[in-house]
Formats: sequence, C-alpha cells, structure tokens
Amino acid sequence: MTQTRTAHDPAQGQARAHFTVPAKHPMVTVLGSGDALLRVIENAFPRTDIHVRGNEISAVGDAHEVALVQRLFDEMMLVLRTGQPMTEDAVERSIAMLRASENGESDIPESPAEVLTQNILSSRGRTIRPKTLNQKRYVDAIDKHTVVFGIGPAGTGKTYLAMAKAVQALQSKQVNRIILTRPAVEAGERLGYLPGTLYEKIDPYLRPLYDALHDMLDPDSIPRLMAAGTIEVAPLAYMRGRTLNDAFIILDEAQNTNPEQMKMFLTRLGFESKIVITGDVTQIDLPSNTKSGLRQVQEILEGVDDVHFSRLTSHDVVRHRLVGRIVDAYEEYDQRNGTADRGRTGK
Repeated sequence: MTQTRTAHDPAQGQARAHFTVPAKHPMVTVLGSGDALLRVIENAFPRTDIHVRGNEISAVGDAHEVALVQRLFDEMMLVLRTGQPMTEDAVERSIAMLRASENGESDIPESPAEVLTQNILSSRGRTIRPKTLNQKRYVDAIDKHTVVFGIGPAGTGKTYLAMAKAVQALQSKQVNRIILTRPAVEAGERLGYLPGTLYEKIDPYLRPLYDALHDMLDPDSIPRLMAAGTIEVAPLAYMRGRTLNDAFIILDEAQNTNPEQMKMFLTRLGFESKIVITGDVTQIDLPSNTKSGLRQVQEILEGVDDVHFSRLTSHDVVRHRLVGRIVDAYEEYDQRNGTADRGRTGK
C-alpha cells in the first residue's frame, strides 16, 4: 500500500491514534479500490494527517478530529465483520452520524454500524437496509407503533422502507395482506371520466408502488398475489366504507389528501393491522383553497399514544447526493423569497 501522507509526531495540542487492521480483512476492503474510501476520509478530515503502512493506519492532528477518525475506523470494522462491504456513500454517512453525535444533534446513541447493518429484507440478491439514523428510527417506529407517519422530502426512502417492512410482515405471517394506496389527485379522483379499464385508469398514479414491489418480490409472483387479494394496489377513493383487518396498509403521497380523506383513511384501521402514511408537505398538488390532510393531522394526532411521526430531512436523501443539495436549495429559496403558497399548505 502506498503512503498517502506522511504522518509526523504530534505537535503540542495534537493527538495521535493508531489502528491495526486484522489480517483477515484485506486492506482494500478498508481503504477502497484505488484508496477511494481513504480519500473520502481525508477529505472529511483535512486537518488530520493519515498515514498507511501495511495493515497499520495512524492519524495525527487535532485531538477531537483524531478521536473521530479512530471511531470511524472502529465502526467500519464492525460493518466489515458482518460481511457487508463499505462504500463511499456508507463512509460519508458514517462520518455524518459521528459528527451529529459529537455535536449533540443525536439524542440516542445508535452507532453507524448499528444503522448500516440492520437488515429489513433480502430479495433477489440484494438487501434493503436503512442508510441513515433517521431512516433506522423510522423503521424501528414501524415495528413499535400501529400508526406511523413518514414525512420528508423526495428520496428519503419513506415509501420504499415502508414497502420493505410490509413485505417483511407478509413473509413472516404477521399480516395476511398488503394494501397500498395513494390519492389520484391529478385526475381529481374522478376516475370514471378516464378511458380504459379500472386498472388502466389507475395504473399511472400507482406505478411507483408497483415499481417498489418489483424490487422486493419475484415479479412473476406479483400477479398471482394480486389476483388472490394478498396484495392490493388501489386509489384512496376505493378505501371508503371498508374495515381493514390483518393488513399492512400504506398510504403514499398523503400530502395530497384533504382532511376528510385523511380521517376516512385512518378510520379504516382494523384489528391486527398496521398503517404507514408517507408524504412530503413541500410538494402539495391540491387546489389552492384546499388544506392538506397531512399537514392538519400533525396538529391533531401529535402525542396520541401508538401514533408516531418520523420526520426525515435532506440529510436522509439516499438518491444521488446532488438531490439533497437540490432539496436544501429549494428550501432556502422559499425562505428567502417567501414564495411558499400558504393557501396550498393550509396556512
């Protein structure tokens, strides 16, 4: 392994940490192909001098930063011991979690390794896991509570993780069926005016839910499960008048429900069922004089026993890293220019 920097003896006010990678772990798993992971660490800690020789890693610099580097390598090794590889994204998220913990932004001391190694579902050669602390807490809340709201911007895994928990619950026989729904607000929910059969009418609005299902189940099994009623995908309008027992129910795009629809949906809850409601209150497509049911329900149900609100932010975006920066830029623009439509948000 080539030397990336020259480590020196600690100067006054500096500290030194030493880390030995066990022989059973090739250095490439710790440093990355072409030292890609090491470069991520060096960029995150520019005032820390990191030196690699054989399977020995040393760091010299500010005592606080060196301690974080030491913790980071400890966490990386915990992940690697599970057989899960480290990626550049995982290293960046680990550093963010460690910094949040140090800054007092994290009130529960879950470690990066605990977050990154929590398996939800393994399917078709891939494993679905939370990738951020808030995602882990969201997943844990689904286990602990009957009704969970996942609120946050696009790309934070709100719906995808809820779908994974639904499939997990079905496979472990915790529920007998999965019900997926979302408001077809673009059609005003008056689907009778659209051409085609029922499924042809609703397919464009429910397609994201189908796509997630195909990631988690054998595609050949999905038509069979749907024909048997084990999986149901339907617009919100078709939930009225039903009581849903022994089911894992997901309402997606809930920001586009009005208060009456939200109340109607919540009161569909039957015995041995679980509800997860996801939405992004910054992307409301309702008419300007209509209040969002998702905004209102936070005022009504906050603090109610067995109801939990999980709030995710741009830091939890798991799409391309630029998506998080785009979300932040739009939020800053709205705050700076006061362009948020207060009628649409119900304010």
